[in-house]
Amino acid sequence: MKDSFNSYPLGRPAQAGAIASLDDEAYFQQSRARVIESRERLNCGLVRLGFEVLPSSANFVFARHPAHEGAALAAALRQRAVLVRHFPAPRISDYLRITVGSDGQIDRLLSALSDILGSKPTAPS
Repeated sequence: MKDSFNSYPLGRPAQAGAIASLDDEAYFQQSRARVIESRERLNCGLVRLGFEVLPSSANFVFARHPAHEGAALAAALRQRAVLVRHFPAPRISDYLRITVGSDGQIDRLLSALSDILGSKPTAPS
């Protein structure tokens, strides 16, 4: 039987793992610190490339480049096998939703964006 309110039901092993993870405060704090550090690194890299980055306390950032449309950037990144989210809604159509990833993933994203923009990152101010 499938729960109609949850299209992704979890089996007993997954539920047991989820419950156990809630009890591991040290792991949670370590993961949280890693996301915060990586998010700051991502923000700095995007700013150096000329992006405007909205404040974020999540595991993603919302960023736009004043000289490039969001849809065009998302498509150019996709051609380089780098996936970000783009929403065509009027107020946010120039923004990209970029998930905070590993250092390697952030490096790949920033390198691809630098290539797309045809620019070298500027020094942080």
